[in-house]
Amino acid sequence: MAESAASPAPAATNASPSVSAANSKEPSRAPTPVNAPIEKPPDDSSKLKTFLGILRRFMGVSDIAAVRFSLPAQLLEPTPNLEYWNYLDRPETFVSIGDSDEALGRILGTLRFWFTKDLKYVKGKPCKPYNSTLGEFFRCNWEVEDTSPPLRHDRNSAPSSSAASTTGEKHVKVSYLTEQTSHHPPVSAFYIDCPEKGIIARGFDQLSAKFTGTSIRVMAGAHNLGIFIELQNRGNELYQLTHPAAYLGGLLRGSLSVSVADSCFITCAKTKIKVILQYLEEGWLGRTQNKVEGVIFTYDPENDTKTKIKDVPEKDILGRVEGCWQDKVYYTLGSQPFTKSSEKHLLIDLNPLFPVAKIVPPMEDQLPNESRKFWEGVTNAIVNKQYSLATTLKQEIEEKQRQKAAERKVADKEWQPRFFTGALTPVGKPDLTPDGEEALRGLHKDQWKLEPNKEYGA
Repeated sequence: MAESAASPAPAATNASPSVSAANSKEPSRAPTPVNAPIEKPPDDSSKLKTFLGILRRFMGVSDIAAVRFSLPAQLLEPTPNLEYWNYLDRPETFVSIGDSDEALGRILGTLRFWFTKDLKYVKGKPCKPYNSTLGEFFRCNWEVEDTSPPLRHDRNSAPSSSAASTTGEKHVKVSYLTEQTSHHPPVSAFYIDCPEKGIIARGFDQLSAKFTGTSIRVMAGAHNLGIFIELQNRGNELYQLTHPAAYLGGLLRGSLSVSVADSCFITCAKTKIKVILQYLEEGWLGRTQNKVEGVIFTYDPENDTKTKIKDVPEKDILGRVEGCWQDKVYYTLGSQPFTKSSEKHLLIDLNPLFPVAKIVPPMEDQLPNESRKFWEGVTNAIVNKQYSLATTLKQEIEEKQRQKAAERKVADKEWQPRFFTGALTPVGKPDLTPDGEEALRGLHKDQWKLEPNKEYGA
């Protein structure tokens, strides 16, 4: 699904044949020829049949994500990948991670953020956005109330939290910058910053995917080591959040769905606290239950060998996690297992939550390689149901990118990202260039103007 608050996709159902940037409030649309033929949009079932037919060509391919095959426009949602792929569906949970004065409270805050980062999949169907092009970038802000409730971290005391999170009187700005730093392999770098709360997050996004015949298994690629969150007001505590493998199913029955059946980890070497989360996909009779269970415990960062819940000694357990990652998730304090008589606390209720709207630069302040501006012609054609035109425009973009890559190869020139110091390095935690730092400072002040690129990748 395209993000309901940020993507132009919802407007497509009401668009007239001549919708364009001139008469639309959507900043991601631009004029396309009004004389291009209007085509009947395919329904979800026919979309999936076409998609499945294309995927069958990749049976046995170890990583179809690296192939970067081109899909016809009618199979795409009109939203750029860099805009769609972020972890801040509920940024208020991100800004509250460091509020607690206790280490256990901060790991619970990290867990609360974790279960909201992919709300787009909980609230809607998966979608295929545009493939990012080399050097393409996206930036935005969120303005959120600092209202996340405090989390109890001790049986005998009230939870500790910042005053802002308790009263909800303060608005906090979160800024986001991401850039496609590599095309082969396809990798993007991202940086999230909230100076008011002293919290940053960064990482590389790269997916690896394999088609099994009935579903697509999606895993983190070799350069994707997870999300790294740093709490600058807590002695620069660093939290690493790794990604579990997910499955895109429903290909045969014509209804896409995301399921998870894997383990992932949250670690903080400074506080010596670790979380193991185990996702359970199937229940009795093969019914999907979307359950998650986990354990919070003390560990030795120099000898980090425990990867299964059953391997954790009871004496090291600080708390447990259990629930449905599409509904409600609870936690208990202490080592006792979840039972009907357990004193369990609500970590997060996802039912009333939906993705929060982004604040993006006006189109006139966007650079040619900025995601919404870069894809505006394709987006507008899809919105206006001019699928043949959209496919043609998309193919022109792809061909131009190939030409640019060939020119660099002839000149023996390696592409350098503009906002990040390396395409794939430093390992796991990308650093900003001076241009990246300047772009971020501009976001903090709602100043959108940037100098044009000296070179474009696509």
